[in-house]
Amino acid sequence: MPRPDTEVAAIWASTAPGAWPRGYERPACSGDVRRAASGHGRRPRHSPGLRYANLAVRGRKAGQVRAEQLAPALAMRPDLATVVAGVNDVLRPGCDLDEVADHVEAMFAALTAQGATVATLMFPDVGRITPLARPIGHRVLALNARIREAADRHGVVVAETAAHAAATDPRLWSADRLHAGPLGHARIAAAVAQALGLPGSDDKWTLPLPAEGTDISVWRTVGAEVRWAGTFLGPWLGRRLRGRSSGDGRQAKRPALLPVAASAGDTSSAV
Repeated sequence: MPRPDTEVAAIWASTAPGAWPRGYERPACSGDVRRAASGHGRRPRHSPGLRYANLAVRGRKAGQVRAEQLAPALAMRPDLATVVAGVNDVLRPGCDLDEVADHVEAMFAALTAQGATVATLMFPDVGRITPLARPIGHRVLALNARIREAADRHGVVVAETAAHAAATDPRLWSADRLHAGPLGHARIAAAVAQALGLPGSDDKWTLPLPAEGTDISVWRTVGAEVRWAGTFLGPWLGRRLRGRSSGDGRQAKRPALLPVAASAGDTSSAV
């Protein structure tokens, strides 16, 4: 269990940087891991010694996460590290799931060998979030199985976020349907907190959101899919054809271990 003076490093691909409404990225860091380490998604007033680094860069594939983020994380010698990568690989044609899992396992192995508590989470079925992504849904579930096996081999804590229907509620996701929105980040924090066994954590994050007031018609659903395809899928395909990534030119937002209170402009504690 993390101590009040815990040092936390986040090694992620896209989710940890955070995506805010209208495509605006949260300043400093998403805060999911920081909130989890400090106690079930609450501002860490009782953890003045908590230091947090977020090495994540959006768009990175698992091999890139390993190559770019593992060494800096090891140099920090964190008490707690989170490792989440692989979805960006699964989205690409010809993805080698075994190779992706090998990269993730190598990060598990290196960090646990150094004595860190390591946590990860399971990816929800993207086909239930985005109907157009249903053809790759089986890949996500297969990657989850491989990562879970690797986690078992290295004593990594797993937040079973994919096992609950609430995880695919569109209201937890940003407009691009790939990155968590504000509610999604709060649920991730709560899930990791429970997996770590933190005092005050519980399974409320698994509960469904209140039902929406009106039924959504087929035509409204089709219209939403068309708008999403034009706004997000089209540009994503264009980047693939050009060999580009949404992470090109981006850097980690919080690459050094810093006291949480020193995170200027960070609004992520308000959940």
